Amino acid sequence: MERRRMIISASRRCDIPNYHSAWFFNELKKRTMVVKHTPFLNKRIVITPENVDCIVFWTKNPEPMMSRLNELEGYAYYFQFTLTGYSKRIEPGVPDKHHMIEVFQRLSQMTSRQQVIWRYDPIFLSPAYSVEYHKKAFRQIAEALGGYTDRCVISFVDIYGKLKERLTSLQIREPNIGEIMELAAFISETAAKHGMQVESCAERIDLSAYNIHPTHCIDAKLIEQITDKTLNVTKDLSQRQACGCCSGVDIGSYHQCKNGCVYCYAN
Repeated sequence: MERRRMIISASRRCDIPNYHSAWFFNELKKRTMVVKHTPFLNKRIVITPENVDCIVFWTKNPEPMMSRLNELEGYAYYFQFTLTGYSKRIEPGVPDKHHMIEVFQRLSQMTSRQQVIWRYDPIFLSPAYSVEYHKKAFRQIAEALGGYTDRCVISFVDIYGKLKERLTSLQIREPNIGEIMELAAFISETAAKHGMQVESCAERIDLSAYNIHPTHCIDAKLIEQITDKTLNVTKDLSQRQACGCCSGVDIGSYHQCKNGCVYCYAN
């Protein structure tokens, strides 16, 4: 079994807090966990407070695990919490957005505003989701989350080949440069009014004119702030070139998420 200091990503591949929290806590009790690198290559790692620098949860709904956060005692952790203005046609497995705002607020109160990062992404356009729609949705959510988080992460949709047919059928498209700049200016200004710094995830476009700079979703500086320890980490070379994340061990599996988001590349 592999025993080394590591950051756990839970997970880019599926929504573990929403659908697999029971499995996660069971594995945590056993202090070991099987990581699937490929369908044919697995390895078992040791997972203890002593050798885990931090656990980064990625989710659209952490509510199923919130009653068990006490079982994370000894571990540093934070949440990347995606909360958008899209309907169930786009995100069919995500509960009502008004309820998810309440969940976000409760999670922040249970942990800290530093440990819950709001993701408004991916941003795409369609006849149903115009620039004006995004402005309205972002403003409403930002008003509700003011005081509950310090950071908001945005990204603009990249339509990969395997998604093209599905998204085209819904008339979903990537924003053009002018639309990106208009939204970036609005989002940055609106977020600032509610005490949030906006950052961009894996964007090749320079948005620094709007005080939006590239983020590190698996963020060594944030982990050092949370743990008061200095990390020895490197950039995650398995991610896209524009991704700023430091290296971590992803414990999720593809094709295991039930959110059913039409823009998802992991299913």
